[in-house]
Amino acid sequence: MPSVREMKLQDIPAVYKIECECFRSPWSKFSLLKELTNDIAYYYVVVEDDAVVAYTGMWVLFDEAHVTNIAVTGQYRGRGFAKLLMIRMMQKAIELGADKMTLEVRETNLPAQNLYAGFGFYQNGFRPRYYDDTGEGALILWNDAIADTLEKLGENAEIGEETES
Repeated sequence: MPSVREMKLQDIPAVYKIECECFRSPWSKFSLLKELTNDIAYYYVVVEDDAVVAYTGMWVLFDEAHVTNIAVTGQYRGRGFAKLLMIRMMQKAIELGADKMTLEVRETNLPAQNLYAGFGFYQNGFRPRYYDDTGEGALILWNDAIADTLEKLGENAEIGEETES
């Protein structure tokens, strides 16, 4: 059974491995480490079979949450882990007083766009040549009512969260 928990220092090597697998321009280990001390950053991992198999991060400032990354290692894709992470981020954002969420997504990343559409995100902007590695543009997506989204998801918004011991 997968569980979602806050990212810890010892998760950095596994998260970095996922970064390298999933992104053409991965964040460095140092950048990931810095996020653990960033007062506005919140990062989570999915653990299954005692391994970190997915992760996500966001920044929360005032009433807005900005998704920085979300990634699932190849062999675990298609099992709903990205959905688990989105739900957890929305829950945390609401706890922190945010009511809306934004993110950028590659214009050709249709699986991610479909995931976000299922969470009520809509396009409200475009950043041309946003991604240095390919020159590809980014769609700017927004969800203006994350609490409403979680309410619509209802019981599907329940996640298995590990408790700290």
